[in-house]
Amino acid sequence: MGDLFLFFGLISHDKTFIYLTHMLLSAGLALLLVRAAMSNLQLVPKGAQNLMEAYIGGVLQMGVDVMGTEHARRYVPLVATIGLFVAIANLIGVIPGFEAPTAFLEMPLTLALVVFVYYNFEGIRRQGVIKYFKHFMGPVWWLYWLMFPIEIVSHFSRLISLSFRLFGNVKGDDMFLMVILMLAPWILPMVPFALLTFMAFLQAFIFMMLTTVYLGSAVVMDEH
Repeated sequence: MGDLFLFFGLISHDKTFIYLTHMLLSAGLALLLVRAAMSNLQLVPKGAQNLMEAYIGGVLQMGVDVMGTEHARRYVPLVATIGLFVAIANLIGVIPGFEAPTAFLEMPLTLALVVFVYYNFEGIRRQGVIKYFKHFMGPVWWLYWLMFPIEIVSHFSRLISLSFRLFGNVKGDDMFLMVILMLAPWILPMVPFALLTFMAFLQAFIFMMLTTVYLGSAVVMDEH
C-alpha cells in the first residue's frame, strides 16, 4: 500500500521500518488490552475483563475439542497469544493510515516457524524421539518407506500453509482496501470495511485453529 498515506511513512518509507513499527504497534496494543483486562479483576467480569474471559474460554473450548482438557489448558497461553496478536495485526490494516504487519511475509513466516518448531518439540518431548517419528511411518509396516517421506513433506508444507495463507489473504485485503480508498476517498465505504474487519478476525481464527490442530496431532498420538 505504498501509494496511500501511512502515518509512519512520515518518518521513513523504508519497508523494514514500516513493518517493524506496525508489528510493535500491534504487540503494544495487545499488551494494553491484556493489561486493561487484568487491571481490576472482579468476580463478575465486565468491560475488557469480560471480553478477554470470553475469548480465553472460546480458545480453551476449541483446544478441548481437539486434544482434551489437560492438553488444552497447557497450550491456551500460546494459542490465545498468537490469536490476539494476529487479530490486532490484521485489524490495523483496516484503518486508513496504517498497514497490517501480517501483509509482510516476514511476520506470518516467523509465526509459522515458531508454531512448527514448538509443536515438533512438544511431540518429541512428550512422545519420545522414536515414538514420535515412528508415527510418521503409518500403521502398515511394508509402507514405511513410502509414508515416512510423505509425512516429512506434509509437515514442512504446514509452514507454507500457515504463513502464505495468512500473508496472501491479508495482502489481498490490503490491495482491495487500497482500490476502495482510491475510488471513494471521501465517502466511507462501510460495507467493504465491515467485510475486511470480518476477514481480519477470520484469518486470525484460522491461524489459531491450525496451531491447535498441529499441537493436538503431536501430543495425543495414541488417541489417533
